[in-house]
Amino acid sequence: MSDSNDNLAAEKKLLAEANQKPLVSRWGTFAKLSGPGWLQGAITLGGGSLAGSLYLGVIGGYELLWLQPLMMIFGVLMLSVIGYVTLSTGEKPFRAINKHINPVLGWGWLIAAMLANLVWAMPQFSLGTAAIQQNFEILDGEYGNLICAVLLFVIGAAVVWAYDSGNTGIKVFEIILKVMVAIVVLSFFGVVLVMAGELEWGDIFAGFIPNPGLLFEPASKFTEIIEQSSNPDYWKEVILGSQRDRMVTAAATAVGINMTFLLPYSMLRKGWGKEHRGLASFDLSIGLFMPFFLATTCVMIASASQFHTKFDEGLLDSSKASALTKKLEGAYNKNLDAFKAKAGEGAEPNETDKQLAAMLVSRDAYQLAGSLENLTGSKAVSQTVFGIGVLGMALSTIIILMLINGFTVTEMMGAEIGGMKHKVGSILPGITGALGFLFLWGDADAKFWLAVPTSVFGMVLLPIAYITFFLMINNKSLMGTSLPQGNKRIVLNIAMGVALVAATIGAGWSIWSKVQWTGVIAVGIFFALAIIVHFTRSKQD
Repeated sequence: MSDSNDNLAAEKKLLAEANQKPLVSRWGTFAKLSGPGWLQGAITLGGGSLAGSLYLGVIGGYELLWLQPLMMIFGVLMLSVIGYVTLSTGEKPFRAINKHINPVLGWGWLIAAMLANLVWAMPQFSLGTAAIQQNFEILDGEYGNLICAVLLFVIGAAVVWAYDSGNTGIKVFEIILKVMVAIVVLSFFGVVLVMAGELEWGDIFAGFIPNPGLLFEPASKFTEIIEQSSNPDYWKEVILGSQRDRMVTAAATAVGINMTFLLPYSMLRKGWGKEHRGLASFDLSIGLFMPFFLATTCVMIASASQFHTKFDEGLLDSSKASALTKKLEGAYNKNLDAFKAKAGEGAEPNETDKQLAAMLVSRDAYQLAGSLENLTGSKAVSQTVFGIGVLGMALSTIIILMLINGFTVTEMMGAEIGGMKHKVGSILPGITGALGFLFLWGDADAKFWLAVPTSVFGMVLLPIAYITFFLMINNKSLMGTSLPQGNKRIVLNIAMGVALVAATIGAGWSIWSKVQWTGVIAVGIFFALAIIVHFTRSKQD
C-alpha cells in the first residue's frame, strides 16, 4: 500500500509540473500516464465494430466514412462527463446516482452493463475461434472449438487476474492492452497500406464530410445500378432500409452501455482524482478515439474498395465459383427469393437484379482477407495479417468484458474491488462467453432470445445513462465547487444535448426495428418506475 501511495503522490506531482509546461510537453507527460482510455479502446474494437465497419463499407462505400468517427466524438464527450464527475467527487458513480439522482437509473445502468458483459462475450469467442480456424487454418479438428474456447478463456482470465493483483498488475495489464490495441490498428492499417495504390483517395477524403442525406437516399453508386433493374422501387427500398438501419445502429452503439460503467471505476481503481481531469480527457482521445478511428476507418476502406457495388462472379456463373463463393450462396439465394416473392409469381429477375442480390450479401473478415489475396500476392500473408487483427479484437474485448463485470459485481454486492467476489465476477463473462459460444450461439433461436433482449435493454439504457450523466454534472449537491460555471456550462450542456439526441434517435430506431411495441412498452414501464421512485423519495425527504 505504501508503494502504491508513493507512486500516486509522484504521479500527482508530475501532473502538477506538467500543467505549468507548454501544451506539447504536457501531452508527453499525459501519454506516459494514460491507461483507462486504452481500456475503452480495447472493448470498442470488438466483433461489433468489425462487423459494423465491414457492412457499412459494403452498403455505403466511402460515403459513410464520417459516421462512426462523429458518433464516437459524441461518445467520448459523454464519457468525459462521467469521468469529470467521478474525478471531481471521488464517489463511485453507481452509489452517487442512487443517492443524488434515482436508484432506478442506477440499478438499470448496472444491470444493463452486466447483461451486456455476459451475453456479448459469446460472439467474441465465436470471432476469435473463426480467426484461429479460418484465417490461421489451425485447430479446426473435432475438438477445435473447445480448444479455442478454453485457450481464449485462460488467456483472458490470466490477464484480468493480473489486473487485480495490485498496482504493478494494473501497469502490466495496461501495457498488454495497449500492445493488443496497437496490433489491431497496425494490422488493419497494414491492409490499407498494401491497397494504397488501388484506392480512390479523393473519394475517401470526401467520405469524411457528414452527409445525413444518406438516411433518405441510397449511396450514389447504387443509385446508378438500381435504375437498370427490373424493379427499381424494390431495390431502392431494400438498400435504403439496410443502409439506414446500419447507420442508426452505428450511432446507437459506438459507445456501449458497459463502456460507460468501465471508465469511472477504472479511474478510481488507479487512484485518480481532481488532478487527473486533464489527463482523463487526453487519455480518452488517444486511447479510445484514435484507435477506434484508425481501425474502423481502415476496415471500412478495405471493405468499400473490395465489396461496394461489387459481387462474387461465382454466384452468377458456377464455372467461376471458389471456396469463398460457397459461404455466400445461402445469403444470395435468400436475397433473390425475396425479390421474386415481391415481384410476383412468374416474374424473372434480369441480370442486374441478380447482381444486386449478390452485391448485398454480408461478408465477414475471412471474405475480406480472401479478396485481398490478389493485392498481397499471397493467401498466407492476407489471411495472417487480417487474422491477427481480428483475433486481437476478440481477445482484447473478452478481457475488458471480464474486467467490467468484476466492477459490476462488486458494486451490486457492496464488496471491495480486488477481493474474491471481484475476481469471481470477473471470470463470469469468460464462462458464459465460452459455454454460450459452444452450446448456444450457433443456434439461431437461442441467439435471438439472448441477443435481442440484451441489445434492446442496453440501447434503451444508453440514452438514459446519458440523461443521468447530464443530471449528475448539473447537480449542485453532488458536484459542489466543481460544478461547471458560465459559458463553459452552457456549451457543455448544448454539446451533451446533441449527443443525447443522437443516441436517443439511434436507440429508438434500433428498438423499434427489433421489437416494436414490446420495446416501447418496456421503456414506458422503466420511466414510470423511475418517476414513482422519484416522487416517493421526495415525499420521504
